[in-house]
Amino acid sequence: MKLTRNKLAQKLIDYLYHRINLADLVDWAEMSMMELDFNERELETIREIVGRLGLADVKAFGLTWEDIQNFLCRLGYRVDLKITEIPAVGQ
Repeated sequence: MKLTRNKLAQKLIDYLYHRINLADLVDWAEMSMMELDFNERELETIREIVGRLGLADVKAFGLTWEDIQNFLCRLGYRVDLKITEIPAVGQ
C-alpha cells in the first residue's frame, strides 16, 4: 500500500492525540522506510518526514511540537490548538 501525505498526516495526528506512543511512531516510520512504497508525486516530502520520524527516539534528534506542526504544514494541514481550563479538584 502506498504511503500518501494523508496517511502520514494521520499517523502524526494519532501521535498528537496519544493514540500511539513515540516508540510506535518510530517503529512505523522505520518500517515505512524499509518498504519504500511512497506516492511518487509526494516522494521527497514524505521521505524526508518519515526519515526524520525514524530518528525521533534518538536523543540528539528528538521530536518537538514545532517539528510536528511543521511536518503537518508541509503535508497541507494546519494545527488549531484549543486549550480549556479544568476546575481544580475539590472545588
